[in-house]
Amino acid sequence: MARFGGLVASDLRDVTDDLAALDSSGFWAVAAGFEGRTVCARFGDVRPAASATAPAPTAWHGPDPAAWTSSMDGETYRAGVREIRARIATGEVYQVNLCRVLTAPLPAAAPGQRGEQAVHDIDALTAVLARGNPAPYAGTIRLPGYGVEIATASPELFLRRRGDVVESGPIKGTARTAAELLPKDHAENVMIVDLVRNDLGRVCATGSVTVPALCALEPHPGLVHLVSTVRGELRPGAGWPELFAAAFPPGSVTGAPKSSALRVIGDLETAPRGPYCGAIGWVDADRRTAELAVGIRTFWIDRTVPGGPVLRFGTGAGITWGSDPDGEWAETELKAARLLAVASEDGDRAAGPVPGAAPGTAATAAHGTVAQGTSEGMLR
Repeated sequence: MARFGGLVASDLRDVTDDLAALDSSGFWAVAAGFEGRTVCARFGDVRPAASATAPAPTAWHGPDPAAWTSSMDGETYRAGVREIRARIATGEVYQVNLCRVLTAPLPAAAPGQRGEQAVHDIDALTAVLARGNPAPYAGTIRLPGYGVEIATASPELFLRRRGDVVESGPIKGTARTAAELLPKDHAENVMIVDLVRNDLGRVCATGSVTVPALCALEPHPGLVHLVSTVRGELRPGAGWPELFAAAFPPGSVTGAPKSSALRVIGDLETAPRGPYCGAIGWVDADRRTAELAVGIRTFWIDRTVPGGPVLRFGTGAGITWGSDPDGEWAETELKAARLLAVASEDGDRAAGPVPGAAPGTAATAAHGTVAQGTSEGMLR
């Protein structure tokens, strides 16, 4: 099944990795991983969410809040920031999004429950996130037979399509309050907007790419973002394969120039991103409409790990010449704190929204410290 906004899709008909299928017919859920694995699932039954049975948040049983570990500890991450600044100094790259993946084991089924699915329903996690961290591009894709179990609370638009008009909403610039945004945040946003303009320009009609909004302030639970809008009109004959070839992976989670940033990411990151920083959403091929989010603020279940399923979550920050290693590490904490607190709760205990908390304060006190192997805690 899949759930996006006011729609729930069921009755699975087809699954493919061929993006050209999105130009055919039907309603598709799309999960494109950062490293390139793409799953497109066509559903036969699409109805308003109000008319479908929704999972109760109480169906979710989250991991131990003290069990989260990170693919990079604080010193490794700070060293990565310093290395990126060194590469910027040599002209290799201008900006790189440096990310880490957090992992926690999921609890075993309690007596009387019907196996793993009873306690590991990713759609129930979506319900918990909707209550504790509502987001404009929230959704579920649940295809366990294809290794896809994703719950996203993404605030960022990757691609919206209405006929031939496509639009992207890159986010760059994050702080707890508007007053804490730095000149570096604005400069970074403008840099990525230029990259997205270039990406869409490769597949849109000449002269059609515009920027209707630049560095607009957008509040979200516990933090604020700077968000821009880039819009263009697809040239004749351009479909989903061409659009992905031009725009994927999203520029806001790679860097500039994109090819150089991807090379640096490959050198420095220690774990694959998977669905994190990919594209997650839906395509209605009949109506030629679509809404795909950047796969940030996203959880996914990995059942391939020996010893039982784990829950994963990614967090990162954009690194520029003006970046401070401590500040960038703190930004990754800020982005993760609220979401980890929400997902680590059992649904029957998560009675309401988790208060916004700076890393190291309320989130840690209420929900435990996130471990970094034997090293530094993610939330101090």
